[in-house]
Amino acid sequence: MELCKFKLSKGSWLALLLACSSFGNLSAQQAGPFLTPLPDQLATSKTSRILLNGQWNFKVANTKPVTIQVPGEWEMQGQHVAAGETAVYERSFDMPDDWEGNPVYIRFDGVSSHALVKVNDQVVGEHEGGFVAFQVDLAGKVNKGKNKLTVEVQANTISDILSCVSQYAVHTVGGILRKATLFTVPKVHISDAAIATEFDSKYVHATLKLAGLVQNSSDQQQQVQLRYVLRDAEGKTVLQKSSDKIQLGLGSHKQIESLLAVKKPKQWSAETPYLYVLETALIVDGKAIQTNKQKVGFREIEVLKNQLMVNGKPIKLRGVNRHAVHPLNGRAADPAIDLQDVVLFKQANVNYIRTSHYPPSEEFLNAADELGMYVESEAALSWIQHHASPIWRKWDYKDKRFLPVMLGANIDNVLSNRNHPSVLFWSLGNESHWSPLWAEVNTRVKALDPTRPTSFHDQTWGGFNNGGSKADIANYHYPGINGPAATDTMKRPTLFGEYAHLSTYNRRELLTDPGIRDAYNAPLVTFVDSIYKHSANLGGAIWSGIDDTFHLPDGRIVGYGPWGPIDGWRRPKPEYFGMKKAYSPIRIGTPQLKKGKVVVTIENRYDFLSLDQLKLVAIVDGKEVPFRAAIGPRTSGEIILPIQAEYGSLRIIAMDNQQNEVENELFEKVAKNQEKFSATELQLKQDSAYIYVKQGNVDYTFSRTYGKLLAVRKDGELILTKGPAVALIEANAEDGGKPNVAGETYQNNIAPLKQYEQYTLFADAAEASQTGDSISVRMDLRYQNGTGKQKFVFLKNGLLRVEYEMVYQQGQEMDLYQAGLMLELPLSYDKLAWSRKGTFSTYPANHIGRNEGEAVLHAVPLYEVEEHGKPQAKDWKDDANILGSNDFRSTKGNIYWASLRSPAATVKVLSNGQQHARAWKQDQQIQWLIADYSNNGSEPFYGSPHSYGRKKLKKGDKLSGQIILKIN
Repeated sequence: MELCKFKLSKGSWLALLLACSSFGNLSAQQAGPFLTPLPDQLATSKTSRILLNGQWNFKVANTKPVTIQVPGEWEMQGQHVAAGETAVYERSFDMPDDWEGNPVYIRFDGVSSHALVKVNDQVVGEHEGGFVAFQVDLAGKVNKGKNKLTVEVQANTISDILSCVSQYAVHTVGGILRKATLFTVPKVHISDAAIATEFDSKYVHATLKLAGLVQNSSDQQQQVQLRYVLRDAEGKTVLQKSSDKIQLGLGSHKQIESLLAVKKPKQWSAETPYLYVLETALIVDGKAIQTNKQKVGFREIEVLKNQLMVNGKPIKLRGVNRHAVHPLNGRAADPAIDLQDVVLFKQANVNYIRTSHYPPSEEFLNAADELGMYVESEAALSWIQHHASPIWRKWDYKDKRFLPVMLGANIDNVLSNRNHPSVLFWSLGNESHWSPLWAEVNTRVKALDPTRPTSFHDQTWGGFNNGGSKADIANYHYPGINGPAATDTMKRPTLFGEYAHLSTYNRRELLTDPGIRDAYNAPLVTFVDSIYKHSANLGGAIWSGIDDTFHLPDGRIVGYGPWGPIDGWRRPKPEYFGMKKAYSPIRIGTPQLKKGKVVVTIENRYDFLSLDQLKLVAIVDGKEVPFRAAIGPRTSGEIILPIQAEYGSLRIIAMDNQQNEVENELFEKVAKNQEKFSATELQLKQDSAYIYVKQGNVDYTFSRTYGKLLAVRKDGELILTKGPAVALIEANAEDGGKPNVAGETYQNNIAPLKQYEQYTLFADAAEASQTGDSISVRMDLRYQNGTGKQKFVFLKNGLLRVEYEMVYQQGQEMDLYQAGLMLELPLSYDKLAWSRKGTFSTYPANHIGRNEGEAVLHAVPLYEVEEHGKPQAKDWKDDANILGSNDFRSTKGNIYWASLRSPAATVKVLSNGQQHARAWKQDQQIQWLIADYSNNGSEPFYGSPHSYGRKKLKKGDKLSGQIILKIN
């Protein structure tokens, strides 16, 4: 049996943990690379730390200083610093009197991309690489009272180039991006601390493996020991233990290892995020002089053949990629947003986040630890030997001069984040070609942290970018629907590090029809179901999690664009709910009646939880009835619901212990499309040029010459000004038009598309006839792009059936997006309503794809991608452009009926759940397309099943269909 347990024997694991070297922020007397943990309590000082966030002075070259916010990007705050220039941050701080004589450090959690730190005009340290923590020692440079702190920052340096950070964000990402903290420790102090947890073979009892590096900066020998107290989440003491006492010579350091046996600890996983608190006290000469607190999750990771195990059980990752981004703050950290992101994704049944393409903030990981979210922490290295980064046409990706930066990015990632149970594995870098340099990085990371596997996003399979990665987890980006089954042949766990790319690059198409986003959801369910069935498929991360857009102060909007299920303002978009449904760990079947009982089959896709640990409720005709389902993880079962067999409406809801709604299914015994009809009088008149039909109080005028329905009036009021006429809507993959290397063309000057019916040249024949029950008008039509027939059948029950067929005769193939009949109505028809057969039985009330709903036109003269500097509306569905609101202008798929309403009349289309309706404002009219064919857009990153149904219209192809209209 092939087993890799990512744990080492006592005596070797700590040595390896501290064996690597990083960029020099340590004195020669200190061991290895490390980050001194910030103490929570000191015997020598009233306070141990001072947060340096807030207003700093900022200048470039000899310019006049201005104030700038830290954390923050300088460009997002209106400051321009060219590549090669140095930005100077400066502020003062007061060092407390009781810190005097003790070591003092400054810790920066992220500076992009090179920092030179000075205190009182003396250099104290420097660091290369953004998005990771580093510290500098102020020994001998800091004074009691007021001090001057200076940070000289350059962006676009080598670490930025190797990570493509600024290229990717389409603006220079420079500045102090994360918090800065001044802190002190005693002369004898804990200078590093590492935590690992290991279970016994039955995963019942555990060992807490602790390593503390103790530094003696005093001028005399000291007797020291570490005292540990472990408390549970309620504050109850679980165990206490002290290490042996050791003698520590002056100016020396020693590592103290301790093994704490913990009986039956509660296990940490994304489903059960239980945290203990470890209190570590440094005892010197019998007195506690320093106390640190660290949250601990008991969690062990193993690779068993081609599966990834957590606490002895295989897991499935239901994930997204996440950029640290906000339209106004850019890449700068904000603790409130970090927490909000974890909450939002947790509520969408996501259990895994890949932090593309740089390590996350401490605050983000704290939230992941607390709420339960697996994290892949990725080093800030991207596109090394990849066409998206053109510098590799010049540079050699195997050049060893890049190795120190590659090592530093990964080592700093591990040192910053290794004590978080949420970090499941380390990503060495993004979409790069494997080389001996990466092999060295992989070796060093595995040595630095033997408790976790490594991944490498080289895309792995096939010829593209496959350099033979030796990371523990294989990767494949953008597989098709055959990808999950193919993983069964893999020897390593296989991760779809990026898959199911949201529509992004077909930008004008998205502006025209936001319904493309709702069409994304059904194929995603198919894809996730396939992933679940194949054991070697570890899971995947949807690309991406959040729209990557930056609203620069000068009015530009840049970035890669709207590729997230939530936008930059953190508003859920249509794909968010689709992701939630696809990722739901519960599948609820249609209720059946068996022996007079209502029985429902429920599948539990959790890895650890039994469904009796959730709150399950049946809501029967408005009455709430709780029930239990003792269905274990990764099993299915039948449940007899404690309800009567006769009901009109049954809703089943599952809630987790964080009050997140995991699943919500609605079952109704209500027939759709129950229309009432009344008899109407039919009249036909015609002459050599026109055909006139009267159906009750509605009048229709046809042109014999041109084969068109020219006007429809109700009681003299104009209703239709054109159509129904055949329309072929061509797919459009325009990305914005800006010259680019890798698609970073999101701009604020892209107009939506205008779309028209087929141009009718004339009618070859036109005839009308009346029988006792109906009037028929038939046209043989000659289009600019083909020939066709159209038939209008007026029925006595007030319905109008319009049939059509068209033979496409254009020589050039057309990539078809939608085809059907288009109508034109006055602008007063600005209320849209519908009932449809959606992908899901229930939707949020603010979802554009909800099964029943109403929408208002609300067109605004916005010819840009989005409004600058703020969200237009509370809900994404209410954002609008010149064509109308997202809600109004989006395709409503699989309609039972749809209507447009004005104060004068309602025009209604009756259907069978297989047609699609889209309305929008154009040329001062309302255009309304009833499509017999529609796909989910021309996004070039779509693979199967998202690309299913695309059609190329060729010469000689025939299109046909019909609509049924009712005018009230």
